[in-house]
Amino acid sequence: MANVTEKTGKTIDEAIQAAVDELGVKESDLEIEILETPRKRLFGLFGETPAKIRATVKEVALPAIVEEPAQVEEPVQVEETIQAESAIEPVLAPSPVEETEEPFDRDKVIDAAEDFLHDVFAAMNLEVVMKIEDDAEEGCLIELSGKGLGILIGRRGQALDALQYILNLAVNRKNADNKVHFTLDVEGYRRRREQALIKLAKGVAEHAIKTRHEVKLEPMNRYERKIIHTILQDNNRVETHSVGEEPYRYIIVSPKKNRR
Repeated sequence: MANVTEKTGKTIDEAIQAAVDELGVKESDLEIEILETPRKRLFGLFGETPAKIRATVKEVALPAIVEEPAQVEEPVQVEETIQAESAIEPVLAPSPVEETEEPFDRDKVIDAAEDFLHDVFAAMNLEVVMKIEDDAEEGCLIELSGKGLGILIGRRGQALDALQYILNLAVNRKNADNKVHFTLDVEGYRRRREQALIKLAKGVAEHAIKTRHEVKLEPMNRYERKIIHTILQDNNRVETHSVGEEPYRYIIVSPKKNRR
């Protein structure tokens, strides 16, 4: 009969009871090792991971048998003992087996990203169609489409940026040297947002030039700030720089001083 088992349950007590039922012993007769405690999964979207324990039946100690010392008729020769010991060859411990790293597979990472997003959308009861465009230099763009996807965008794209960050973190955690950068977009939101930022940058520049005062923009993520900087870098009448710490870092557009 097996004397060890691993069980799972919603709680540790439930897992222990399952082990008791299987092994047919009392809980007091088991040594319990807690392998995993129940915990919330990512953002609580996927419920909880179960508790996991390993239960081992305690060994019953047998009464010691006292033996009378045997009578040695002849003394043991020291020379014989030394020869016997020298005949024993040392046993070498096996050398540890080195784990070989799994080679980087770009397609496998992309498949993992698709599976990750499927799980997220299933937990949110969203039906989403994913269109994947991979470019080894530019990265992998995943275009999302479907009904009621505004929740994935959030205020000024903050929810979309957060999901994109978690996706890249989750699927690239085992790839220290080789990574696939994923960009998420919802029905062309980022393209529309980019056009709006270009228009904003030009308008703010004109305002700074006209009033001769610097203009502070609202906090933006790194991608949006890069758009503003890029659009205005060729404007020789204004200059831009970023101020503050993430996620509240923002851009200041200032008119350049007249050169004499």
